[in-house]
Amino acid sequence: MINRRRFLRQSMVGLSGALGMSAMAMPNFIDHSKKEKLGVALVGLGYYSTDLLAPALQLTRNCYLAGVVTGTPSKAEKWKRLFNLRDSCIYNYQNFDSIANNPDIDVVYVVLPPSLHAEYSVRAAKAGKHVWCEKPMALNMGECTKMIAACAENKVKLSMGYRMQHEPNTQRIIAFRKELKYGNVLTVKASAGYFDARTDHWKQKKSMGGGSMYDMGVYPLNAARYSTGLEPIAVTARKSTTRPDIYKEVDETMSFDLTFPGGILASCESSFGKSMNSLEVKCSKGWYALSPFQSYDGIGGITSDETKLNAVIPNQQAKQMDDDASAILNGMPVLVPGEEGFKDIKVVEAIYRSAASNKRIEIVQ
Repeated sequence: MINRRRFLRQSMVGLSGALGMSAMAMPNFIDHSKKEKLGVALVGLGYYSTDLLAPALQLTRNCYLAGVVTGTPSKAEKWKRLFNLRDSCIYNYQNFDSIANNPDIDVVYVVLPPSLHAEYSVRAAKAGKHVWCEKPMALNMGECTKMIAACAENKVKLSMGYRMQHEPNTQRIIAFRKELKYGNVLTVKASAGYFDARTDHWKQKKSMGGGSMYDMGVYPLNAARYSTGLEPIAVTARKSTTRPDIYKEVDETMSFDLTFPGGILASCESSFGKSMNSLEVKCSKGWYALSPFQSYDGIGGITSDETKLNAVIPNQQAKQMDDDASAILNGMPVLVPGEEGFKDIKVVEAIYRSAASNKRIEIVQ
């Protein structure tokens, strides 16, 4: 099997010139509502933008890389050369709001630490740009509400970067639940984590939205919600660490048990201290499982009747962005709107309250 990361890097280099030509070919007077492809500006050029989103944008049909926002001049110059971007499509955090005057940019994809998601999503909406935002949506429900309101007021769409809901094997297990193919869901078990050897990263800083729950924890939480089709009504959570000298401010590992209506239970865990990547759903007439269930390199699984869940797509991020761009171009609802991110953050807040108090927390619907 071809190494996916190597393929993506080769694609990024090989196709960057063509992408730049397509971006330069877009005249300024085009009506955005009549475009065939949407221009996307990436805000924040860290690992996810550089290694995953930028390569994926070489594979998309409905959108393309039109601009970047970065506070590092050397990165701006590198991306300018690599993708043949015009100076007018390269922004920093001081002149970001002037993106409103750029008709080549239709979508702003916020790929910053969580503490900055709300600010730049709201500013992008006020600039008249559609907003795609990486997980977690924001630090709290109040910030999520501001993001949703800003997009509604400015008549732009807000979509969460929940790529798994666009992934075909994940969509298939969601269909199992809706069709009751294996009966009613009884229990869910989901875990996501990896060993993070870094000692001074934003993911280890509370003020920037660090902690395994905000990062990896959104995967099992969202999986529990889409596996049941319900919202949890209570949670019991426990945080722990094996490296207290590093994880002084945030959780290295978070275990949380969710109770759903009808007595459905979900046992979940996230971690920066151990590798985990599985989703198991037990039902009244069988079961199904994905392992891995949120890997960049593909999803795989099986059911109790030995049905294989092995659909393959070229690139998860490209599928996600193409789906969202298509929704915008056709005036349709996006698959994962801001309200979905809000629902997760509502539960995340309850999880942290439970871990801090060592008590079961009821979640008011």
